[in-house]
Order: sequence, then C-alpha cells, then structure tokens
Amino acid sequence: MKLFHEKNRSRSARHAITTSRYEIIGTLVEFLAAVCFIIGSVMFFYSDLLFAGTWLFLIGSILFAVRPTIRLAMEIHLVCMNEVGEDQPNP
Repeated sequence: MKLFHEKNRSRSARHAITTSRYEIIGTLVEFLAAVCFIIGSVMFFYSDLLFAGTWLFLIGSILFAVRPTIRLAMEIHLVCMNEVGEDQPNP
C-alpha cells in the first residue's frame, strides 16, 4: 500500500468511514483556525486587546499546522488497516 493513494480511502466501508471521520476533524480544526484569525484581526483594532489578539494568531497558526498532521495520520491509519487485515478489499 502507498501513502496518499486515492484508493485507500474507499477500499472498504470501514476505510470510507475512517476517511470521513478524519475529514470532519480536519475541517473542524481548519474552521477553528480561521475563527481565531478573524477574531484576532478584529482585536488588533483595539490596543487593549492587542495581546489577546496576538495569542489568537498564534493559536490559529498552530491549528493550521495541525491540519496536515491530521491528513498524514489518516493516510498512515488507512494503510495500516490494510496491513493488519482489518478489512477485506471491496470486490
């Protein structure tokens, strides 16, 4: 099995469910990162909130870095599902 191979996502029903779950988590992380950046940007208009805005930018940046980590974890999980024989391939 190869990492980042499209067929890994639909090799079985369990693969498809696993892919869906990872994509939901990834989308949620991306959404939270965007919210942090938007709120942080608004906070930069107010000097009293500058410090908190900076922290939101940092948190948003970390969340954006987590997204590809989730994708890699999904790919490794899908490949390992095949290697340990959790599922039989679809005919």
